[in-house]
Amino acid sequence: MSGSHPSPRTLAEELRNRPDDDLSALLRSRPDLLNPVPSDLTQLATRAGTRASVVRAVERLDAFALQTAEALAVAPDPCPYDTLAGLMTGDEEPPGEASGTDSALRAAVRDRLPDALAVLRAQALVWGPDDRLRLVRTARELLTPSATRPSPTGLGPTVAEAAAGMSPGRLQEIVTAAGLPTTPDPVTAVAALTSLFEDREAMAALLDGAPAESHAVLDRLVWGPPYGAVTAQPAPHLRWLLDRGVLLPVGARNVVLPREAALHLRAGRAHRAPEPEPPALAPATARDPEMVDRTAAGQAFTALATIDELLKEWDLGGPPVLRAGGLSVRDLKRTATALDTGVHTAAFWLELAYAAGLIASDGEADEQYAPTPAAEDWRQLPAEERWVRLATAWLAATRTAGLVGTADAKGRTLAALGPHLDRSPAPEVRRRVLALLGGLPPGTAVPQDAVLARLRWERPLRGAAQATPDAAPDNGHAPGADHNAAQNAAHGAHTAPQDLRSRIALWSLHEAELLGLTGRGALAGHTRALLEAEPDADPAEAHRAAAAALAPLLPTPLDHVLLQADLTAVAPGPLERPLADALELLADVESKGGATVYRFTPGSVRRGLDAGRSAADIQSFLAAHSRTPVPQPLAYLIDDVARRHGQLRVGAASAYVRCDDDALLNEIMADRRADGLRLRRLAPTVLAAQAAPDALLEGLRAMGYAPAAESAEGDVVIARADAHRTPPRTAPAPVPDGPPPPDSTLLEAAVRAIRAGDLAATAERKPGPEAAAPAPGRLPRTTSAETLATVQAAALTNSALWIGYVNADGAASQRVIAPVRVEGGFVTAYDHTADEVRTYPLHRITGVSELADDAAS
Repeated sequence: MSGSHPSPRTLAEELRNRPDDDLSALLRSRPDLLNPVPSDLTQLATRAGTRASVVRAVERLDAFALQTAEALAVAPDPCPYDTLAGLMTGDEEPPGEASGTDSALRAAVRDRLPDALAVLRAQALVWGPDDRLRLVRTARELLTPSATRPSPTGLGPTVAEAAAGMSPGRLQEIVTAAGLPTTPDPVTAVAALTSLFEDREAMAALLDGAPAESHAVLDRLVWGPPYGAVTAQPAPHLRWLLDRGVLLPVGARNVVLPREAALHLRAGRAHRAPEPEPPALAPATARDPEMVDRTAAGQAFTALATIDELLKEWDLGGPPVLRAGGLSVRDLKRTATALDTGVHTAAFWLELAYAAGLIASDGEADEQYAPTPAAEDWRQLPAEERWVRLATAWLAATRTAGLVGTADAKGRTLAALGPHLDRSPAPEVRRRVLALLGGLPPGTAVPQDAVLARLRWERPLRGAAQATPDAAPDNGHAPGADHNAAQNAAHGAHTAPQDLRSRIALWSLHEAELLGLTGRGALAGHTRALLEAEPDADPAEAHRAAAAALAPLLPTPLDHVLLQADLTAVAPGPLERPLADALELLADVESKGGATVYRFTPGSVRRGLDAGRSAADIQSFLAAHSRTPVPQPLAYLIDDVARRHGQLRVGAASAYVRCDDDALLNEIMADRRADGLRLRRLAPTVLAAQAAPDALLEGLRAMGYAPAAESAEGDVVIARADAHRTPPRTAPAPVPDGPPPPDSTLLEAAVRAIRAGDLAATAERKPGPEAAAPAPGRLPRTTSAETLATVQAAALTNSALWIGYVNADGAASQRVIAPVRVEGGFVTAYDHTADEVRTYPLHRITGVSELADDAAS
């Protein structure tokens, strides 16, 4: 595993010995190191050791790689590979005593340990040769167990750490009680006690003399937490352990099991249950792939219909926006009723439409939600392309609909379409869930618990929940409340993200089914096409492939309905959009499902007449789009409503009613239901009202008449509801979970720049005057005359120079150049760091220094 280069003394030296491909892999897996691009490998190594970057890298380790790092954190520093392997596998048991399961687990750990160590090396978390492995200092600080930061290993502090505040006399008493000779000072006393605990035979002999109750205490502490509480007068079996240093005090009433003693009791294992292999995705259920694809396509079509229904529901303007942002609970329930679904599912559809840029707030004084102009463009697309838009928006969105209805950290309920719903891990978790299903044979489904177990292994939970036990039961011992609180606090800090990831995974499985990405628990074929795009490939190619795979599975829109004698029309499948829009104008939707039933009523027919259609237009339209003749009852209904439609004309006075039939006006005046309209006769054929025209129209329609609005010129006003649209809006930008992964072009350029800067920073210079010698890593400083003379001399002798250069943006850099020509205030040179010929203005060169002969060559 180690290379042939001399043993590196620092992480920067090890990075310097790595090939470019390894540096590219490091920068790809830890993109935060690229912001900005490090000037050289020393800066890269420094940045890789910062706390924020190390935390991010550790959080992305799988369970076994993390366990390997945790074992290194409790191992000596530096740690030989064999010592690390011993911590991971434990002591070898005599032949015949080890069970088959233990032997298989040890073999798996030994086989996988080199791979886990390679992962840590690739992430720049571990460096050094195999006989001197070192964990990056920040990672060691994060993973080393302490009283306030427990480790998943369950181990406590070393003997030296636990005994740091102990008096020399007490240390000598412990050494003597343990059967060791007295030592001259506390340091040698701690070393002697440590050696005793690490000696398997001597430690076993010591514990053989312990009371049985003492073994019970050790059994409770051995796998952690290693802390316990004792009273002021410990029981005899506890006193035996304290006198021999097997338990060491950490405060007035708390004790700890030292790390070396715990490792002896564990047979040398750092972890109770090593996890070298990921959990299997089992049990697997094989289903017909064609059935899975058809089921998913059917649900995809339902998703499109639901979003379309939402846009129609809010076509004239949606519900108001809460002052704090988002949708009120009442409006969410009303929307759920309109969509014929549950509240949580309605929240998902709302968030999906919002993520796709189809709905937004209008930004008016009385702010309300409405479809965006992009919604009109979306509705005109073919069904398969509309689905791809929704699916890609869901995959990229960080807004998490599953949080709707829960409380935030301040106890406020999170509202649909409101703030504070962004969760950065959501896109990664969604894609990983689908990728796990995509790794199975087509048509294969697995239980969600298996998917969650695999996800937890890939992003394991640090700081498992453990209650701190008492040092022993029923002997007057008080609980270790202080340590318990500390561990619970640490557990909460680590479990919150993992709990969120698990919940997002559960929601993703459900939402993928709703959206038609999966069918009957298995990944659909069109989803595979959507996910199989190469990292640097054009995503449009994957979108087209997914649309092409889905298109044959979607039902073909129909151009006809079946008119029936009971004043209904049956659409045996999805209708073409112009036909569906016209039918929704002329009739009311009575039921949905495999077939949609429309019912014609006087009100719906009047709606069509108000929109400017005549009775003949309506009947000819129905005849052209029906596979059955127009039934006589429907024809009579259309003619009857048309005959009465427009007999009454309503205009603005406040409002007036005009009718050529004065008997009809007398009938209205005599009707007690018209009292609220406060009508009075102006002429035999005209009534005036103290109500607005729209209120007068509604009042007369409620009385059973069919009035029509007219303009000031006496023409019938065609009543079309004005669709309410927001100004142009962009879809909400996802909240990134760190910097985006760099593409190949950026990686190549970054590695070249880092190598170039490192070459300039590490090039050996000839010794010069003391005043002119730059500090290590600093730009050289020379006068203009010295710079010109040195550059001209280098051009004549074909030698290389180390220069400091400041570009037009003020960015300083170090470069190694071989001057070719000097004229007109410019130097043309071959730039070794950039591997090309460049021209530099002399006034931007801060200083020059000659390279040593071996460096120049």
